[in-house]
Amino acid sequence: MGGRMAASTLQLLELILHGAAFLCGIACASALTVAQGEFGGWCILYGSVGWNGTALAPAAFSPLSLCYFISGVSIAVALYCFASLLYGIFGCCTGESQRDRSWLCIVIAIIILFFLLISACILRVGMDVLCASIVETKRVPSCRDAQHESWALYSPIHFYSNLSSAQTSAWVTVFLWCLLTARLLLQRRREPRIPLLRSNGAEAAVGGGLDRGPEGDS
Repeated sequence: MGGRMAASTLQLLELILHGAAFLCGIACASALTVAQGEFGGWCILYGSVGWNGTALAPAAFSPLSLCYFISGVSIAVALYCFASLLYGIFGCCTGESQRDRSWLCIVIAIIILFFLLISACILRVGMDVLCASIVETKRVPSCRDAQHESWALYSPIHFYSNLSSAQTSAWVTVFLWCLLTARLLLQRRREPRIPLLRSNGAEAAVGGGLDRGPEGDS
């Protein structure tokens, strides 16, 4: 009874983690896409901003593939989390056991965590470079204040808030997947011991029967 309750608690925890990771992935991709839209669809990460005499003006943008990479990773991981969430709910409702914690699942989790970490670092460093460029114009004391400054050609009144939301969501997703990966590793570490003990017990029983065989015949 206690083992079943512990298993149910762990399954519920895993469902919560997958659900939270799904929401964070969607939030990251959405916030970054909105920030791109404020600059006409261009990727402002690692970009530079100058002062044209009357307003702030973007001097250079990054390749669109950079932002597309971050959004693509976030959406792909979110879809994977959503599929895992549905599978977990189905397993809880039908009483079926969770999928095997094979090494393949652990490798997939580590790969996902690797790409999430890269995306979060790109967001962090890219935003720092952008904000440093804005502050160097000496027109605003901080990157946040640039949202209320006049811009040439664009009206990015929420670009800093959107980029901050995307960055926060990305790092929260990394943390959630660290927990999910640790859960898989712990589960995998526990599982092989049970079949091993059973097989040893079976071998001992068979061996004992063979040892008693000749005595019974005599």
